Amino acid sequence: MSENNWKLIRQRRITGQIKVVTGLRVGASQDTMEISGLDNPIIRNPASGNPYIPGSSLKGKMRSLMEWYLGKLDPQGRPYTSSDLNCPITRVFGGPASQHIKMGPTRLLVRDAILSDKSRKDFESGRPITEVKHENSINRLTAMANPRPMERVVPGVTFDLEIVYRVLDTGDGGATDERYFDEVVLTALALVQADCLGSAGSRGCGKVEFHLKDESGKEIPLPALDATQAKAG
Repeated sequence: MSENNWKLIRQRRITGQIKVVTGLRVGASQDTMEISGLDNPIIRNPASGNPYIPGSSLKGKMRSLMEWYLGKLDPQGRPYTSSDLNCPITRVFGGPASQHIKMGPTRLLVRDAILSDKSRKDFESGRPITEVKHENSINRLTAMANPRPMERVVPGVTFDLEIVYRVLDTGDGGATDERYFDEVVLTALALVQADCLGSAGSRGCGKVEFHLKDESGKEIPLPALDATQAKAG
């Protein structure tokens, strides 16, 4: 089957929630300088002020962890891409526009994760859902402390998650994309849950839990991770 005859078979949809287990920090740039202002704010919806998780942040973390898991690291540290139609990284997460003719469209779409109704109502009622965590960098010779406050979403806050995955028939009846849904998409989510989301993960931030459902509302369990079973792809 040629690329011109490829067919979209279906779109698999994952919904659910991302639960913050330890303080979550997805940073934003500070547009204005204020006296006593916060140097490290989190990203927020400019219309409502609600914190959210950009789809690009989650998708980028999924991709980078899968590159490590499959041993597909670019020598220059760039996102890994391949012209191989069956490359699990490029096929699922996408590559340069020049490869779309050969690879087809990016299979994975990750929506921005907005506050769940409960967390949004908590926020609107005045309950704090963010905190300012104060850290100190200590000079090893002088013992002088260099404060660095940063904003985080507090544990217990939940965000609504939506992921869409395209299954294309590229001559195999969609078998490869169906297989990569489990082997790549769900494994990548399991890797994020075992690692961290956002910044400062090595300092306690970013532990999250995924609670996922399929199109029928059935719970989707994440696969167990085993380094000995990581595939070369």
